[in-house]
Amino acid sequence: MRGIGVALLFLGALLTATGYGATFLLTEHFRNLGGSEIETGRVLAGAMVGTFVGVPLIGWVGARFGGARLAAIGSVLVAAGYLLLAGITSLSSAIVIAGFMVGCGWGMFYLAAPIAVSERVSDLDRGFWFTRFGAFQMAGIGGGPALALLFVNMFGLSTTSLFRLLALACLCAAACLWAFELTTPRPARTLAAGTRASKDWVRSIIPLAGTRAIYPILMVGTGACVFTGMLTFQSSLVRDSGLDASLYFTTYALVVVVARFTLAPAINRADGNRMSVLLLILMSAGVLTYFAIGYGAPVQVVSGILLGLGYGLVYTVIQTQVVNDAPDAHRTGALTWFVMSYFVGIFGFPAIGGWLIVHWGTQAFLAVVLACALIELALALVRNRSRASNDDAALTAPRP
Repeated sequence: MRGIGVALLFLGALLTATGYGATFLLTEHFRNLGGSEIETGRVLAGAMVGTFVGVPLIGWVGARFGGARLAAIGSVLVAAGYLLLAGITSLSSAIVIAGFMVGCGWGMFYLAAPIAVSERVSDLDRGFWFTRFGAFQMAGIGGGPALALLFVNMFGLSTTSLFRLLALACLCAAACLWAFELTTPRPARTLAAGTRASKDWVRSIIPLAGTRAIYPILMVGTGACVFTGMLTFQSSLVRDSGLDASLYFTTYALVVVVARFTLAPAINRADGNRMSVLLLILMSAGVLTYFAIGYGAPVQVVSGILLGLGYGLVYTVIQTQVVNDAPDAHRTGALTWFVMSYFVGIFGFPAIGGWLIVHWGTQAFLAVVLACALIELALALVRNRSRASNDDAALTAPRP
């Protein structure tokens, strides 16, 4: 991949991810309508259901129609969801429908875009391109809310107007992604192989469960709980403290983007198994640090840095692991299940998190987020031990 095609792909990823990042402002939007974190959880629960439609759709037809085209359709659905949210003037079941549309669209994009990348690169280059693509995606996810809050707080833009603006950005993203498919055609060898593999992604979980690929599939779900917990409810975590949620968003986004462009080459060369453990320790430390938020903005910055370094870098490490650990015939299935697990955490956890904040408070909420981080770390350690055992067995096995 090169030239204008890469620019179109990265711009489309940035704009669509900015649209998803706006979900971190849902609580503020619903508070203006008389709601709370409970409504945010309801919308994101609807989004989770939407991903159960969008992600399997990509698994079944992605190879036939092209990942980039389907990612473009996903961006259009995200835009439609925000337009519906912008048109809602009172709390009703329509917010769940809007969440379904955002979730279905983001789910389609989130799986289809990496497939579009994966089918155009070699195994050796996959980590490099996933890292670069992920940098632009994370820039939108983390930087989008910070920029949005700037418009809201400094220029008096309402969240309703903001959602309309984000819908326009997602439509521009769709045009970029569709153009990428036209300007950067897929190699012919990936078309037939991908079509065969995509038909069996559901049943692929059975053979995948017997490989190391199952660990990153489980890990990404628990890690997503940490990520969505710390960002979706950042405004709730700093409410009445005098702190600004945009500081956390900005810190996280800057760290992820800078780290992926400066540290990623070293991480790609390093032992991914050991690196995943180190990065997950940093992520857990980021959550643990936040318990001291009473000490002010410095704690917010340190937590954002640690989360950005930990979660921001480990995601591409385990994304590469799940593809490379899976048998060739089940790579599309592995990536599909990986994304399904991710969305269970991303959109499912806020329903629990919102309830925890409203009924038990932010400290109990942070304790659950920390537990999710430690579970992912434990899974990484178990995976590495399983790998070491398999390697030892291979060395000691008698040769024919």
